[in-house]
Amino acid sequence: MIRFFGFVFAPAAWFVRIFIQTVLLALGQVWANKVRSILTALGIIIGTGSVIAVVGGLTGMKNFVLGEFETFGARKMWVWGQVPDSKRSTLSWEDVRMSTYEAELILDKAPSISTLTPVCSTSEEISYGKKTKRGVSVRGIWPAWHEIEDRGVIYGRPLSKIDVEEKRQVCLINEAAIEELNLDRDPTGDFLLVGNRRFLIIGVLETKEASVMFGGNAARSELYIPFETSKMMNPYTWTYFVVQLDEPAGERTMDDIAADARAEVRFILRTHRGLTGEDEDTFGIEVMANHIEQFMQVAGVIGMIATAVVSISLLVGGIGIMNIMLVSVSERTREIGLRKAVGARPLVVLVQFLVEAVILCLIGGLIGLAAGFGLVTAL
Repeated sequence: MIRFFGFVFAPAAWFVRIFIQTVLLALGQVWANKVRSILTALGIIIGTGSVIAVVGGLTGMKNFVLGEFETFGARKMWVWGQVPDSKRSTLSWEDVRMSTYEAELILDKAPSISTLTPVCSTSEEISYGKKTKRGVSVRGIWPAWHEIEDRGVIYGRPLSKIDVEEKRQVCLINEAAIEELNLDRDPTGDFLLVGNRRFLIIGVLETKEASVMFGGNAARSELYIPFETSKMMNPYTWTYFVVQLDEPAGERTMDDIAADARAEVRFILRTHRGLTGEDEDTFGIEVMANHIEQFMQVAGVIGMIATAVVSISLLVGGIGIMNIMLVSVSERTREIGLRKAVGARPLVVLVQFLVEAVILCLIGGLIGLAAGFGLVTAL
């Protein structure tokens, strides 16, 4: 026998036998008071289920949003011209619009940038035979657009550098445009009338899965032409740059690359445009990585607050079990006295009530766990 703080510990085999008997007695008490046990465990069921449902729901939402960001392009950056508020009376949008030379300058002098494409967009009427579609989005791009947007062609070929340099009247279309204009499944080699110009179809773009957050391209007609051809058709079309940043490598994270790229582009454009220290930027820069970082921070705070709130129900459930166990002890004082009179040690009596509490918690926890997972799965 070993005595420790007034409790007497017996050899292991005897203790295991007593423990098994205690568990059976505790289960018997739980079964004998089924209604009270269910009501007592209800607090733990609700608490556990709430925590699992909230944490699972928030995790699922976070993964969904991050997936949307990834689909849209986590390595993207956008650059566009903008008139500062302080110079609206002296500058027009023509003074600040982006130029092809600036695109080449950024591509040549910004080491954190992998590639980029200028983009100009107009809305045109497109005709094929007797079919006409008004308000079709026509975008002028560089060949790098395919890599940045991760969109290849399923028929024909992509745009090439020579298409841009020679201002060829060639185009890429998507499957929605094929359906609306009643074109063949593979219309490469056919001609479309874009405005009043004939364009040769050189390829069909693969359809990118539509994004819930950022919109998609599966349902609307699209037509892409060489950037220089688009500028020749409409020299005053608004232009912006879509930039792809370098991939993270080693200790250099996406946030580091995004910060470096922003600083590099800002320095290049300010220098080229002759802006001094106090002059406001005549351009805007937006980086997708910054939005992802902000979302992660907000999601983390919301997750902590929500988990803390629903955890209160677990605390309430625990207090409920404590109160019921106190009532149980008061109701069974005669049983406790009788057991001690026939030789039961205080530790055995204590373990019996602790085991009852643990069993109630386990029952409530397992049911709550199943309910929480079921709710998350259903949603």
